[in-house]
Amino acid sequence: MRCPKCGAVEDKVIDSRLSKDGVSIRRRRECLVCEHRFTTYEQVDRADIRVIKRDGRGEPFDRHKLFLGISKACEKRPVAIEKMEKAVEEIIHDLETNHPREVKSLTIGTKVMEKLHQIDEVAYVRYASVYRQFQDVGAFIEEIQSLERKPRRDVRQSELFEPAGNR
Repeated sequence: MRCPKCGAVEDKVIDSRLSKDGVSIRRRRECLVCEHRFTTYEQVDRADIRVIKRDGRGEPFDRHKLFLGISKACEKRPVAIEKMEKAVEEIIHDLETNHPREVKSLTIGTKVMEKLHQIDEVAYVRYASVYRQFQDVGAFIEEIQSLERKPRRDVRQSELFEPAGNR
């Protein structure tokens, strides 16, 4: 691991512990050259999921890109980073367990909208406006009105029926 301060590669691990979310290990390190302390995270290398874009192109799944989309929607909203990270982990877990190695970007977008609907309605509308590519104000207003009609699903409540695409 390269020291972020001096670039040296010699360091020692001072402390290791499981992260709050339980999916990574947090390590405190100290550079043996400049004695600068820094933190690294180690996590399981996930299965190779390939995302099929709207135009048919395929690209490797990027966890960072997923988090960026959610955090952009939640920008300047009272949503904790931990909540966003948890949403990302839940989406990835669902993709790995319930879908083939190739997943349409539309499927991922729908899952993000479901999570944002549970987390923050303003973030949901922000994401939906980009994801659904609203062309005019009317479509935007219609989405907001439909949001008022949608029941907010409690995250602790399990689904009674499996979605049709997962059978």
